[in-house]
Amino acid sequence: MSIPEIALPRRPLSLNSSAVSLPRGFFWFVPVIMVLAGFIIWWQGPGLWRDYQISLNPVVLQDGDIRNGKCTTRKGVMTECKAKLAYTYQGRSYQTETHFLFVDMHSGSYLTELVISGDRPELATLTLGLEKIWNRAICFAILGGLMVLLSCAMVFLAIRVWRVRGQIGKPAELTLIPVAVTAAKKSGKRLFVTYADKLAPGMTKRTAYTLFGRDEEPLFLTDPRGNLVGAAVRHGKTALPVMIDAGLQRIALTAEEREAALSSIRAAEADADEIVMQAAPKRKLQWMQGLKTLLVGIVLVVVAALGYWAWYVTTSPTQFDQIGMEINNVMPGPLNEWGCGQLQKRFGDDRAPRGCSGADHLSWK
Repeated sequence: MSIPEIALPRRPLSLNSSAVSLPRGFFWFVPVIMVLAGFIIWWQGPGLWRDYQISLNPVVLQDGDIRNGKCTTRKGVMTECKAKLAYTYQGRSYQTETHFLFVDMHSGSYLTELVISGDRPELATLTLGLEKIWNRAICFAILGGLMVLLSCAMVFLAIRVWRVRGQIGKPAELTLIPVAVTAAKKSGKRLFVTYADKLAPGMTKRTAYTLFGRDEEPLFLTDPRGNLVGAAVRHGKTALPVMIDAGLQRIALTAEEREAALSSIRAAEADADEIVMQAAPKRKLQWMQGLKTLLVGIVLVVVAALGYWAWYVTTSPTQFDQIGMEINNVMPGPLNEWGCGQLQKRFGDDRAPRGCSGADHLSWK
């Protein structure tokens, strides 16, 4: 895609180093993400580690006291369980609490018992917590990993912006390119613009940010299709393009060079009546493409789930595979019945897994 040329001098030019900005709210967003990551680790990490230790040598106590036990399901899938535990083991009394989170499409009550570590009897939890331990570990890894990735991404972005700022302050060859403006937010007399390098040849598809001051406004040019696009320049081999202003004040030009460049813009306007300096156009709504992407994603998830379920009921080495049990439990009646039949053929002499058990949660239904 091409845009009208601007008569810039053919010599290395420098740019205002403040022309590239960090995202809005960067300096509060990163601390918030880090606090959330710390909260998730503090909230679920110790309980998960405790239950892992218990799972190495679990001892179920039939006479243990489970007080105020409660499981709450939010958003239909996120289940949070907590209880106070009191028990006596080898002549010594203990009191503690347990709390854990897992994903489960379940309705109704859970049947659970108090279980302790045979090696460290002061560690206690519910058998439900051990049954869901891999489910919990995956949830913990996803939530914690997401926070860590977001934090790393923001730190990497900050390093890139600071590096670009140092580079554009030194003279280098400038190449005029169009950029797609994806967001524009006005705050007082300042305009914060988000733009992406995805229109010009050799596009990087990277997103950049810039803040136009009180006396600045972005330069928009008309492409051959009649669409307004942001005008930016590539500064040598700098990682991000720099969006320029309508008065070309961001480029280190002499007064004569600036006037010549502005005259070339006005001449192009007069000749083609296509170059317009105004606010960025609203982004076109592409809901149909988004809907297609969503549907494809749903289909892939369903196909993957069905494939895993088929492997679980016919091939899995254990009937207590956590993911397989969850999928089989939500299968329609005929499919669930067939899947339980396949599992019973192979594991009929052992306890029934969830989704295939009777009222006692032990025998096959």
